[in-house]
Amino acid sequence: MAKTPISYRDAGVDIDAGNRLVDLIKPIAARTRRPGVLDGLGGFGALFQIPSGRYREPVLVSGTDGVGTKLKLAWRMERHDTIGIDLVAMCVNDILVSGAEPLFFLDYFATGKLELETARAVVEGIGRGCEQAECALVGGETAEMPGLYAPGEYDLAGFCVGVVERSEILDGSRVRAGDRLIGLASSGPHANGYSLIRKLVEVYGTDLDAPLGTTTLGEALLAPTRIYVRAIRRLMDKVRLHALAHITGGGLLENLPRVLPEELKAEIDAQAWERPPVFHWIQETAQIDDQEMYRTFNCGIGMVVVVSKCDAERALRHLRAAGETAWEIGRIVPRGEDEPAVVIPS
Repeated sequence: MAKTPISYRDAGVDIDAGNRLVDLIKPIAARTRRPGVLDGLGGFGALFQIPSGRYREPVLVSGTDGVGTKLKLAWRMERHDTIGIDLVAMCVNDILVSGAEPLFFLDYFATGKLELETARAVVEGIGRGCEQAECALVGGETAEMPGLYAPGEYDLAGFCVGVVERSEILDGSRVRAGDRLIGLASSGPHANGYSLIRKLVEVYGTDLDAPLGTTTLGEALLAPTRIYVRAIRRLMDKVRLHALAHITGGGLLENLPRVLPEELKAEIDAQAWERPPVFHWIQETAQIDDQEMYRTFNCGIGMVVVVSKCDAERALRHLRAAGETAWEIGRIVPRGEDEPAVVIPS
């Protein structure tokens, strides 16, 4: 029996489409170019020169993350232009906590069948995120894997590298009793807790077009993660920071302890800020208590800055002038034996 020729395209992989996507990505990457980039998109590896003259003892800081099941909400709403911002944000906000300046970013986009318009929209969001973070999109990988993903599905991963002066690394060692906690507003759940959120939508048949505050539930849930790089980097030039905590998976209860000495704890005043309506919807629909909310979601606080008491007001002024919504939300106090590292009275 004669065999029929079967090409790579017949197997579901379109090399030409991949090449066209690279051409579409090039102008997006060009918008993010910054000093230090030595090579253009399309090579086997991206070249980047550490800024010379700015650091005496430069230390590289790296981070990687994804967007999690928030992707499924983007597929359902057929909105792919902001999920890339989430991807960048989850990585750059993490390395920012060490005091690092983000330098460059790479992405990994995997799908069953490459849909050029969808992929372009995703990478456009990644480019916008890199612009907000002032880092360069230097490359990435597009993987077309037929049979592994259902039609219309894709997955994302991001990789970021930054640099910090060795003597300026933020590791929590500067934190002292009496320090103040400043909370920076989140744009919503960011990219955490979506397995629960999607379960609520599924179980209760929730209408994502239902009004919620000044927007709809779907838009509130899809709001991209806020990128804090510009505001925090500029604050570092004005105020001595003692620590930073990116409030991601695990919420306030799990993330703040990561930057606190064992002998200290954080006391947080939950009345100091107003929760966005989306968190009220989550809590009322799920029927969970405040402590579970603080352990799962950011509840309206996406980043926490720890500064001395005497610097708190000045830090608030600078952050607000930079366009951030910020509040003093608590303080650092001594921690007794067997006491939790974070206390948020209901």
